[in-house]
Amino acid sequence: MSTTAAPSTQRTYEVRTYGCQMNVHDSERIGGLLEDAGYLPFDQATAEGEQADVVVFNTCAVRENADNKLYGNLSHLAPVKAANPDMQIAVGGCLAQKDRSTITAKAPYVDVVFGTHNIGSLPALLDRARSQEEAQVEILESLEVFPSTLPTKRDSAYAAWVSISVGCNNTCTFCIVPSLRGKEKDRRPGEILAEVEALVAEGVSEITLLGQNVNAYGVEFGDRQAFSKLLRACGDIDGLERVRFTSPHPAEFTDDVIEAMAQTPNVMPQLHMPLQSGSDRMLKAMRRSYRQSKYLGIIERVRAAMPDAAITTDIIVGFPGETEEDHQATMDVVRAARFSGAFTFQYSKRPGTPAATLPDQIAPEVVKDRYGRLVELVNQIAWEENQKLVGNEVELLVAEGEGRKDTATHRLSGRGPDNRLVHFEADFSAVGGEPPRPGDMVTTRITYAAPHHLVADGPVLGLRRTRSGDAWETRVNGAAAPAGQVGLGMPQVGVPAPLPPAPACG
Repeated sequence: MSTTAAPSTQRTYEVRTYGCQMNVHDSERIGGLLEDAGYLPFDQATAEGEQADVVVFNTCAVRENADNKLYGNLSHLAPVKAANPDMQIAVGGCLAQKDRSTITAKAPYVDVVFGTHNIGSLPALLDRARSQEEAQVEILESLEVFPSTLPTKRDSAYAAWVSISVGCNNTCTFCIVPSLRGKEKDRRPGEILAEVEALVAEGVSEITLLGQNVNAYGVEFGDRQAFSKLLRACGDIDGLERVRFTSPHPAEFTDDVIEAMAQTPNVMPQLHMPLQSGSDRMLKAMRRSYRQSKYLGIIERVRAAMPDAAITTDIIVGFPGETEEDHQATMDVVRAARFSGAFTFQYSKRPGTPAATLPDQIAPEVVKDRYGRLVELVNQIAWEENQKLVGNEVELLVAEGEGRKDTATHRLSGRGPDNRLVHFEADFSAVGGEPPRPGDMVTTRITYAAPHHLVADGPVLGLRRTRSGDAWETRVNGAAAPAGQVGLGMPQVGVPAPLPPAPACG
């Protein structure tokens, strides 16, 4: 039950999200809170140039120009708000946590500024700003209520993020997240499993366990095997077909996690593990507490236990002091690891991080050249790895919104167990002619490989209708329950949506 009074007339809201998967999940909570308080989602498609009554910016602070991007977007709304004083603008997320004292100074028309630790205060702050006719700034320094206890408006009927921890205890020199989201706070296993079971009861069949440093889970209550135990416990939940997690840290990646992945049937053979650099010298400068040999050793043991595992990563190019020799070390790791994909980034200064003031910042033209060569290598290897799958049968979880060209190509799209994206021909003659729904499972045969996707042309070989498909159909038909609190209680890769183009924090 919401403690915030609903607006006297129903107002609309829009959430604009920037940054990592944690922000994406936080935005689901923001939407859930606002709808629980009586707001309606703004439908841009039917608005004909109008603007939502409340616009919330959920910000990211990991880019050098993050503040410029925010203030540029805010300035576009200034004349709209001037013409409609009842409109409200709220700024939350990591940049709000960092720049709390400057947002309202630079953009005095902003009504609410809230931090990463007090998302739940947003509806009350909006009400207070309206009644008092002045900006409300509320930033908490530490987490008081674990955010998974808040109402959540899930983007997908068949797949869901489940946050198992927030914050991070690492001190990577390029990352500002620990200072904004705080030290790691872990949920108790019973709360997590209760949320997963509640989601499965609602029709969800795939969950992604989410944490800033997901495999460090358990550090707060002193159980170093807590994460592997959690994976195994997810394997005992009836109706839960797929379990994924992001993002782990190589320094804390232990063999018990590999064993749990290999021995738990619904934990998928897919791993996203940030590398950042293949150079030991750069890893030391980044304060990444592992070295090249340890990273490649993890890859080797994962592949020994799960030969078909698809492994993706994050890589930063042009970190201060990086030499051509350091860059070649990264290229060597990419060749050895045979990643199925990588999020690659040109280093940019992140204000407030130690790396921002390091000497030997790399010239932009050098960074661009190294970046181009890395991307070319990553794409070539991903293409070669995808070509090995041509001719294979694969069971896909039918996805919604992942095939941008599906209408033109007359295909549908889905994700395999290894999280590869497959566009498949909409030929259902062999399975009764009725098309699958998002959340259903289809079996197809791969006929073509590209670096970033696969194609399966030809009749669908098998169709399994699922409770997730039922849940999707119920939502589309307008019979879905309103957003509310879940149970007892988050790249993007995979469903419900691809990860936004921002580095993982792991």
